[in-house]
Amino acid sequence: MKNVRYIVVPLVLLCLSLSALAFEDKDTTFIDSYIANQARRERGEEYREGRQVATGDLNHHGTSDIAVLYTIEGQHDTNLHIQYLVVFVRTGDKLVAAARAEVGGKGTRSLELKAIEDNAIHLETLEYGPTDPSCCPSERDKTNYVLAGNELKEQKKGPPRQK
Repeated sequence: MKNVRYIVVPLVLLCLSLSALAFEDKDTTFIDSYIANQARRERGEEYREGRQVATGDLNHHGTSDIAVLYTIEGQHDTNLHIQYLVVFVRTGDKLVAAARAEVGGKGTRSLELKAIEDNAIHLETLEYGPTDPSCCPSERDKTNYVLAGNELKEQKKGPPRQK
C-alpha cells in the first residue's frame, strides 16, 4: 500500500500541473487575441517584447485577476506608440476584459508594471522633463491604478525617487 501512495501522489500532482498549464495557455491565447484585435483596429502592431503581466485580486472577489501593460506602435503608418493597461477578471473558468486605459506613450510617459498589491496596480514611470527629447523621458516616478467598476482610475502618484 505504501508503494501505491508513492505513485498516486506524484501522478495527481502531475495532473494538477498539466491542468494549470492548460489554463494558463488558454489565458495567454485570450490575451493575445484581445491585443491583436485592438492593434488591428488601430492599424498598428503590438511590441510583444514590451508586454508585462501581473496577477492579483483587483475586484475584491478573492480570485486572481490579470493586469497587462502593452504597447501598440506604428498606428496608421506613423512612428507613434501608445501604452495601454488592461485588466482581465476571471468569471468561472474564463477571462473577461473588465477595463482598459491609455496610460503612456510617445510624448506622454513610459511605464513599467511592477505588481498588484492591496487591490491596486503598481507601476513605475518615466516622465518627460523640460529638456527631454521625445524618445527619452528621464524623470522617475510611481503611480497606481485601481479597478473601479468598469474603469481604471489613476491614484495620486508617489513621491519622486531620488536620482
